[in-house]
Amino acid sequence: MSEEEDEIILSELDDEELVQQMFDDLYDGLKEEIEEGVTILLDRGWAPYDILTKALVGGMTIVGADFRDGILFVPEVLLAANAMKGGMAILKPLLAETGAPRMGTMVIGTVKGDIHDIGKNLVSMMMEGAGFEVVDLGINNPVENYLAALEEHKPDILGMSALLTTTMPYMKVVIDTMIEQGLRDDYIVLVGGAPLNEEFGKAIGADAYCRDAAVAVETAKDFVSRKHNSLSA
Repeated sequence: MSEEEDEIILSELDDEELVQQMFDDLYDGLKEEIEEGVTILLDRGWAPYDILTKALVGGMTIVGADFRDGILFVPEVLLAANAMKGGMAILKPLLAETGAPRMGTMVIGTVKGDIHDIGKNLVSMMMEGAGFEVVDLGINNPVENYLAALEEHKPDILGMSALLTTTMPYMKVVIDTMIEQGLRDDYIVLVGGAPLNEEFGKAIGADAYCRDAAVAVETAKDFVSRKHNSLSA
């Protein structure tokens, strides 16, 4: 660490400078610094929701854009997301107390027969970084797991991930079951994973195929805002 970096004392920065520094620290994946920044802003009387949206989501938006544009790569984004999780751990109980608004809720899981989860984990973290509540079902999920989670959490979005060509068709099993049970129109269904493409997403009846975590966040925001607009119209 250079002497110049040593001289940055977070508590001596004014609010605007501190938020900008938190953007940099998130970008660099510095978890302890993010936790300290969150604590300082809370001590200064910032509302937990403002810290979430202005400092953490604001910083992760930059990370997401650079990931989408090929400037940052998966390991760096995972570090940034982990730093954000440190800040979120402090804010979550406070947000629950204050009943702060959320962007929306997402249930996500890798489909039955597939145990790959790096892409799914990245989407989960980026979605949390964008202000969504995320329920992560983990790997190897049969249709029953998805349906139980939809029933319990009533999310806006169902996300399914697959990395194997052999497990991709199981996404259609889940969507077909949702149709049979009259549930399909209640949820936004997003699918992703290396072997998928847009045509496959359309063919199985998903709302959208997301090629990476940054696209997933943008797509989710777009669909949720449209859903809310149509409800309030």
